[in-house]
Amino acid sequence: MRLQLRRSRRSGYLRLAVRVCLFVTVLSVLSVTTVFADSATATATLTGGSLTESTGSAPAINATLNGTDQLLTYTMAISVDDATGTGNGWNLTITSTQFSTGGTTPSTLSTTASTITGVTSVCVANTTCTDPTNTVTYPLALPAGATAPTAVKLFNAAANTGMGSFTVTPTVSVSVPANAYAGKYSSTVTLAIVSGP
Repeated sequence: MRLQLRRSRRSGYLRLAVRVCLFVTVLSVLSVTTVFADSATATATLTGGSLTESTGSAPAINATLNGTDQLLTYTMAISVDDATGTGNGWNLTITSTQFSTGGTTPSTLSTTASTITGVTSVCVANTTCTDPTNTVTYPLALPAGATAPTAVKLFNAAANTGMGSFTVTPTVSVSVPANAYAGKYSSTVTLAIVSGP
């Protein structure tokens, strides 16, 4: 009897152990946290800004007549902002009035005195730009007359270039003949920016 009782207890212990294991397993499964996934669509609407150009201080040339023909130069920094977000490209145009001392009997320089010898373009510091691809060739005659003639393209940005803020700087050479009259000459330079290259 004792032997049978012990066997019965062992059997009971085994059943109890199996039940405890199953109970622990069920508890483990039930205690797993269920994670639910969700998603949302973020949107960003970017409205295009303006295409603008502006110039800072007026350029000035100071020279002394010396009995020889002289070629003088000046530069003019032009701020260009393409914030349109279209990628259409743009172009700068330029024209001018003839260098003249003004007054009733003005002294003048030739209408062909000014030539654009080259142009540089630099992205404004701490901004991200798409550098312009320029197809204008130099030297380029700067139109001049008593009244400013039709403007010509000074610099351009091909489609999908020139996006951002830039400083565009043309170098202009002015031919002064040996027989020029002394005086203070002035010329009005007119710039414009147009969408498209």
